[in-house]
Parts: sequence; C-alpha cells; structure tokens
Amino acid sequence: MKKIEKTLEIFIFNSRWLLAPFYLGLVIAIGMLLVKFTQEFTHILPHLLSADESEVILAVLTLVDISLVASLLLIIVFSGYENFVSKIDTADHEDRPEWMGKVDFSGLKVKLIASIVAISAIELLKSFVNISIVIEDLSSPAQWTVSDTKLAWKVGIHAMLVVSGVLFALMDRIAESAKHLHRKH
Repeated sequence: MKKIEKTLEIFIFNSRWLLAPFYLGLVIAIGMLLVKFTQEFTHILPHLLSADESEVILAVLTLVDISLVASLLLIIVFSGYENFVSKIDTADHEDRPEWMGKVDFSGLKVKLIASIVAISAIELLKSFVNISIVIEDLSSPAQWTVSDTKLAWKVGIHAMLVVSGVLFALMDRIAESAKHLHRKH
C-alpha cells in the first residue's frame, strides 16, 4: 500500500510539468505582441511629421499598452513557471531580474492586478485623447450618447479594477500580518 501511495505522489508531483506548455504558449504570445508592436510602430512612422498631436499620442499609448501586456506576460511566465513547475537556473546570469524567484503566488496576484490596472488606465487615457476626435466626427446627438456611454463604462470598469487591486493588496497585507502574529505566539 505504501508503494502505491509513493507512486501516486510522484505522479501527482510530476504532473506540474503539464503547465510547461502553457508558459511556452505565453512566450509565443509575447512574440505575437512583438509583431503587433512592430506593425503599430511602422504604421505611425511614415506619418509622424504629418500626423497631428493626438494621433501621435494615441500611437504612443498603443505602443505603451502593448509593451505593458508583454511585460505582464513575462512576469506570469517567470513567476508561474518558478512557482508551479521548476526553478529557472540562471542565478549567475548578470541580467537576471532581482524579483525573479522571489515572487510567490500572492505577489504574482498583486503584480497581475497592478498591471491590469495600468493597462486599463492606458486604454482609458486613449479614450480621453480620442474623444475629441470622436466628438468632431459626430453629426447626431444619438451617436454622442453611445460614445458617452462607452466612456462611462470604461471609467466604471477602471474604477472597479482599482478598487479590486487595493482590496487584493489589503487582503495580502492582512494575511501576511496574521502570519507574523501567529509566528510570534
């Protein structure tokens, strides 16, 4: 019976490797974002001198947005792989990020929600910059209401993401305080 238990535990422990293809897929997704980044960059470059300020700002915000998503994916790949699959053996590499190997699941959640809030903020900023362009192109008040409603939804969603992020951080802080209090007693 003990041998069956040991075999089962080894099987379950080794099942963590089933996550490796997910992280490999996320690395490929970063490559896909690189293609989109390059596409956006080369799209605005020829029009840089003739584009108005709001078009350039929107293009730059789009590039920032793509790079934030790519950075988020990289954090998820590094932290997720190290937390759930295997340690990445690059301790002696000079370019190894300091946080690598130190971000636990709790820290990953906070970094994830912070990145999502930042991405949401960029999208909201793009909407605010774009609203003057949209308002100039609208001919009927009915269209204005649609644009106004979309913007209100974006503001509401962003506010909820910010509140969620604060609550996640607060919950983690409370849990960490409880751990320290428990250790002292």
